[in-house]
Amino acid sequence: MKPCVLALGFFDGVHVGHGALLQKARTLADENQLCAAAITFDRHPASFLSGRKTPLLNTVSERVHLMKLLYSVDEVYVLPFDESLSTMPWEPFAQMLMQEFQAKHIVCGHDYRFGAKGEGNAEKMADFCRQNQIGFDRIEQVCLDGVPISSTYIRTLLLQGEVSAAERFLGHPHLLSGEVVGGKKVGRTLGIPTANLQLSNDVIVPKNGVYAAETFFDAECYVSVVNIGNCPTFQGQTVTIEPWLLDFSGDLYGKHITLALHAYLREERKFDTKEALQKEVHSNAKTARALLGKKNM
Repeated sequence: MKPCVLALGFFDGVHVGHGALLQKARTLADENQLCAAAITFDRHPASFLSGRKTPLLNTVSERVHLMKLLYSVDEVYVLPFDESLSTMPWEPFAQMLMQEFQAKHIVCGHDYRFGAKGEGNAEKMADFCRQNQIGFDRIEQVCLDGVPISSTYIRTLLLQGEVSAAERFLGHPHLLSGEVVGGKKVGRTLGIPTANLQLSNDVIVPKNGVYAAETFFDAECYVSVVNIGNCPTFQGQTVTIEPWLLDFSGDLYGKHITLALHAYLREERKFDTKEALQKEVHSNAKTARALLGKKNM
């Protein structure tokens, strides 16, 4: 591992607040000719400690990708949050950052907690760094329109279908990614061939409805209409995520794709006929083209 400026956090969603922290690390690394690095965990600490699932905004791989893409982080270290790490006192944890990760400067948020029972905080980290001649910066709470930016607040927006608002707080569109698997193939009978996205069980599913989105795979991008829900017109029983890539023809089975949700178009509803559904989806496609024809992430 190279000597680095080390950003600390869980970074779920990699939102604008996280961005302030990561940008600070990047700037300090450039000024001191160091590597810009960040530490995150393979699972949410609260999930491990409570045994209750904490729905996440993104997967580990998405988190790493966003930190590198948006904030030019050189290295992202993913630590397993297990019994050993959860019971490690705060001082050995801080020592580990200095010795194993070669941290020469540490950056964390104002409310960062670490070590067994969360006994470590920003003030203790600042004292540790001072005693060991390590640089330290604490990033204060970042607000947008007077609202503190947090992963919890963004989850609330997504559950309400407010993906446009979520995009402002994230600083990027909300992403859903996974493998395309077999579905009922109902869309093909309507001339609307949709893919069936298999989403990780750990991530939050936004509100049921129809969204304007972009779909990325194989270095290509396609304007898309995405239905999230149980397809009531066809008596669906389970929630599925089905994007229709407007200018794509081919086989997507087995491919890993990423959806970037930009706008909530309408509620999911039951149509009396297939023809009525077909007409509405084509109208949604026209709207998506108008919104996203020239938009890229």
